[in-house]
Amino acid sequence: MIEIRHLKTLAALRDAGSLVEAAERIHLTQSALSHQIKDLEERLNCSLFIRKTRPICFTSAGQRLLNLADELLPMVRSAERDIMRLAGGETGRLNICIECHSCFDWLMPTIDHFRQHWPEVELDLSTGFSFLPLPALARGDLDLVITSDPEERTGIHYVPLFSYESILVMGRQHRLVAKRHIQPQDLAQETLITYPVEQDRLDVFTRFLDPAGVEPGEIRTSELTVMVMQLVASGRGVSALPNWAAHEYLQREYIAARPLGEKGLWCTLYAAMREDQKDADFMVDFLNTAREVTFQNLNGIRSA
Repeated sequence: MIEIRHLKTLAALRDAGSLVEAAERIHLTQSALSHQIKDLEERLNCSLFIRKTRPICFTSAGQRLLNLADELLPMVRSAERDIMRLAGGETGRLNICIECHSCFDWLMPTIDHFRQHWPEVELDLSTGFSFLPLPALARGDLDLVITSDPEERTGIHYVPLFSYESILVMGRQHRLVAKRHIQPQDLAQETLITYPVEQDRLDVFTRFLDPAGVEPGEIRTSELTVMVMQLVASGRGVSALPNWAAHEYLQREYIAARPLGEKGLWCTLYAAMREDQKDADFMVDFLNTAREVTFQNLNGIRSA
């Protein structure tokens, strides 16, 4: 009566906390996910979770199936990975480049996890802050680029990893704390602290300030997120950062944050690779591992 897909659905429902987000994570419509759960409940003749609770509250029967999922799904994933290695070979090269300073928070755990299962794949990591990584990817110098700024290029394939909100962080006594959300004009007299990246590669400019024709009062750069937070907390300026990068500092009440725009500024992070490598077994497994690790470790992200 119980199928692997049922266990994956229940695990996604628990991890996502809502039917909508769970459906996105396992690539179903909300209607299809609801139908699948209803079908399983009818097979088992019992309810698996209590409706209209947030976060979702599972019944004893639902919790028992979640325990089974936690035990069985990693075994299934391990077996699938072993078969992929046997079928496609274990060796390969994965030279990765990132265009996001705060990506280290999730990329390093992903790499550590991947290395355990693909020890024969040659891994290397660099940053794309001092050169243009997409042309290097097209030439074959790189194999994977993590970017939030996809460009159409012949032979390059993009896979969305997850979506996140870019928020404005500021000192807790900053004047903008009084606002419910930030408008572009609010930054006209502010010192904006950014990573040392060209403005046309920063969403706060390309998708927020530039369309409104607004320039910040001053621009200051810092390479390290912790230094950005120090400057922000001490009132030296404001900064637009991914919500996951600011989460720890907000939890400790070092800083305050507000949405950029009434609806917030949501961005998507992509993995770019060459078309001829997108189906390589180790590449597919790396992307699956990256999604698993990010949703386990990052706060405030969504399926893309």
